[in-house]
Amino acid sequence: MRFLWPLVWAFLISCVISYVLISMAGNEFEFGSTLMATIVITLAVFVLGEGVLKSGREH
Repeated sequence: MRFLWPLVWAFLISCVISYVLISMAGNEFEFGSTLMATIVITLAVFVLGEGVLKSGREH
C-alpha cells in the first residue's frame, strides 16, 4: 500500500502541473507527457524514501 499512494499522488500532481503549464503555453493537454512526469516523480520518491533518506539516518 505504501507504494500505491505515491503513485496516485504523483499522477494527480503531474496532471495539475501539466494542465497549468500547457494552458499557459496555449497548447492542448497531452496525456503522454503527464504519464512520463508521473513515472519520474514516483521513481524519485521511491529512491529518496527507500534509499537515500533511510541511509542518511543510520550514520
